[in-house]
Amino acid sequence: MASDEKAPRPLGELERLVMEQLWASPGALTVREVHERLSATRELAYTTVMTVLDRLAKKKLTERERDGKAWRYRAAAPREDLAVELMRDALDRAGDRREALVRFVGQVSDEEADLLREALARLEEKAG
Repeated sequence: MASDEKAPRPLGELERLVMEQLWASPGALTVREVHERLSATRELAYTTVMTVLDRLAKKKLTERERDGKAWRYRAAAPREDLAVELMRDALDRAGDRREALVRFVGQVSDEEADLLREALARLEEKAG
């Protein structure tokens, strides 16, 4: 990540809910479509959804394209890419990166530990 780029911040609750809709959709969604989907489970103003989508676009977490008078939004990257950036940022801010990694690994499940071992083995194979 370039030094002039802002590191990603964890998403707020509404940002996360909006991104979940975009990640779940096979295509780009309008503000109205996102609003309708979210309104099925909570009361939100249309303008609130519009503001959240605009903010996500400014953060480069979404891409948008014109569709007549409306904008269509899609996630700029898979959710896993955002998770990687957030984890990297958290480690950068931890102070003692090694200690943070050790504590993180101490909290993973056996299955997650196996996945980490496999990923590290693949890195060693590439390097070797």
